Amino acid sequence: MKRLIKKVAILGSGVMGSRIACHFANIGVEVVLLDIAPKDSGDDKKLRNKIVNDALQFALKSNPSPIYRKSFVSRITTGNFEDNMKDIASCDWVIEVVVERLDIKKQVFEQVEKFRKPGTLITSNTSGIPIHLMLEGRSEDFQKHFCGSHFFNPPRYLKLLEIIPTPKTSQEVTDFLMNYGELYLGKTTVLCKDTPAFIANRVGVFSIMSLFHLVEKMGLTVEEVDKLTGPVLGRPKSATFRTCDVVGLDILVHVANGVYDSCTKDEARELFKIPGYISKMVANKWLGSKTEQGFFKKVKGAGGKSEIHALDLKTMEYKPSQKVKFATLETTKPIENLRDRMKVLLAGKDKAGDFYRTSFFSLFAYVSNRIPEISDELYKIDAAMNAGFGWELGPFEAWDILGIEETVKAMEAAGNKPAPWVYDMVKGGAKNFYKVENGVRKYYDIASKSYKTIPGTEQFILLDNIRSAKTVWKNAGTTITDIGDGILNLEFHTKMNSIGGEIIQGMHTAIDMAEKDFRGLVISNEGANFSAGANVGMIFMMAAEQEWDEVNFAIKAFQNAMMRVRYSSIPVVVAPHNLALGGACEMSMHADKVVAHAETYMGLVEFGVGLIPGGGGSKEFALRLSDEIKEGDIELNTFRNRFLTIGQAKVSTSAHEAFDLGYLRKGRDLVVMSRARLLAEAKAQCIELAEEGYTMPVQRKDIRVLGKQALGLAYLGADSMRSGNYISEHDQKISQKLAYVLCGGDLSAPTLVSEHYLLDLEREAFLSLCGERKTLERIQSILTGGKILRN
Repeated sequence: MKRLIKKVAILGSGVMGSRIACHFANIGVEVVLLDIAPKDSGDDKKLRNKIVNDALQFALKSNPSPIYRKSFVSRITTGNFEDNMKDIASCDWVIEVVVERLDIKKQVFEQVEKFRKPGTLITSNTSGIPIHLMLEGRSEDFQKHFCGSHFFNPPRYLKLLEIIPTPKTSQEVTDFLMNYGELYLGKTTVLCKDTPAFIANRVGVFSIMSLFHLVEKMGLTVEEVDKLTGPVLGRPKSATFRTCDVVGLDILVHVANGVYDSCTKDEARELFKIPGYISKMVANKWLGSKTEQGFFKKVKGAGGKSEIHALDLKTMEYKPSQKVKFATLETTKPIENLRDRMKVLLAGKDKAGDFYRTSFFSLFAYVSNRIPEISDELYKIDAAMNAGFGWELGPFEAWDILGIEETVKAMEAAGNKPAPWVYDMVKGGAKNFYKVENGVRKYYDIASKSYKTIPGTEQFILLDNIRSAKTVWKNAGTTITDIGDGILNLEFHTKMNSIGGEIIQGMHTAIDMAEKDFRGLVISNEGANFSAGANVGMIFMMAAEQEWDEVNFAIKAFQNAMMRVRYSSIPVVVAPHNLALGGACEMSMHADKVVAHAETYMGLVEFGVGLIPGGGGSKEFALRLSDEIKEGDIELNTFRNRFLTIGQAKVSTSAHEAFDLGYLRKGRDLVVMSRARLLAEAKAQCIELAEEGYTMPVQRKDIRVLGKQALGLAYLGADSMRSGNYISEHDQKISQKLAYVLCGGDLSAPTLVSEHYLLDLEREAFLSLCGERKTLERIQSILTGGKILRN
């Protein structure tokens, strides 16, 4: 059966329902969002839809936004259960997201049964109610097309989607949802058993609950725990207690109580009992962000400034947050690679080391004992924790790094024996839970006692799996990899993937190699961010020493590298994800094609450090402005919009918004939902360009710039903003320099100019601003203030 999803009904518009609706709208699906009608609402349609409309508006105002582009909201139609349940007859998938009560869910399903057409998918977003209990009284067709579909909050940003079939769910339905979730929704889809809390929450809440007890035992503070369990472990900045505040302590307690009540044979059941201090917090309504205090609380300090206070778990009083230091953490500061850092953390001789050993050994034992209860395959547990809780390393991945056999011995000594299958595995000669063969990552399958390919990954190209065998060249900041079919990939691995001399050298080398022996080049990497931009620290040092020839050489080298991306004899495709700022945005703008992950935050942000885009970004905006203005357009309005995009350092909140800001090109660049498929899609697009008979473009000499006509408008606007004290004198100067480049100088009339003419203007303006004291102060402030380098 070929199944198409054109229209989805979301039943329930609360925090999850409204945001799930937004995410389906993000991918182009028509959505019907329904909720209850208020009591005594009469026949007034506006009043009858008040609950659902208010919920949707609340979601749209949340930060970060659940929607890729404001216009996508038009794909959502709201209504209420009484008047609009009949509308689900035209829907291909109905998702229930009402309150977590089985009786209410059953009432909703009874209404759904009256209106859904046969064959329509029907799923529940429950986070804990057994899926099979919802089937009572439902028709055979309903049961066949029903399962759990557990999204994680916020649905746009957390990548996990747990699919939980019942014994009566059709295999076709399960297979379809597993594929659809990954391909179209951009999710990591994990097939789960219908067990309490499924996979991610079962393991995640165990980890949190065991930590709650460990904190009491070791006398750790809230600040210490969050320092120990955040980015240093490859986990979110919110770490443990801040995450609890965001999620809501009441929700965690609800899940923990559910596991305690349901899992009577769980060997770690006692750890799901709620500690006294947590019970007191719940009784006091200290639930986190929703009640404005939990483990942390924002208060007004001296001078009216906001301060963050942390809860003292011994006195149950709030105190100013304290800085935390552990010798083990100090030791790991120079170690950027998480895999190397893990070994040092667990070998620590201080309180931090004791904490890591206790918590990880307990976790390893727990997940080993959950097989086959919650999953038959170990990779599903890691995948669920990676995507649902933001752990860079899942439990089995972390255990692998530490060494299975030696860790088992240490676990035994600490009283945390793993499950018998682990001993059988080691006895059988298997040394790892995962291994890579011929570029394919495989997991240890317990049932067959052999290694198998992780299902669904065959179509992915993962650099971590092929780098060791397929690297053709590398330097300190880049690696060039042969990804097959005549295509090379250039990846960065500098800090924040900032662009400096090594990356520029890598770009030239990759293009040289591709022009000689290959068909095309993709620029992509697997870092947390594509690139935070050019290395302004290097520029700062040269400018501070007034080495202007060196600065000029560096900027020209950067411009030349960007022009090489545009003008080579092979197609160059750039595949950005997450941050693609400053120089990385300029690189993308010069590519033959951009294949961007949906979560790409792109922008020319140089204005923020007192500069203008100097790597071809200003030139490229002038070129695109020339191409955008059609006969009859009001030129100055279009110029103003593009000028403000750079002048206000606008960063797209999604790849889709990058089209609106002019960073991506409609009809040429494209967006991919699945991060895992990004490189494979970029490679496919590169091959397509090559097979179409790619020819190197001719450098442009027909760029129409507006000269004094637009320059006067820009200067007047900057003067006005300065007079009103909206911008500083230095900002006014930057604005004038930017306008001068975009207008092609002070030409007396609109004129056709070349790219090189504009690049020279751009470089001259950039150099002059480098010499400004205010610019150097801004750059120095960023470098010394510990902020992310984003130019």
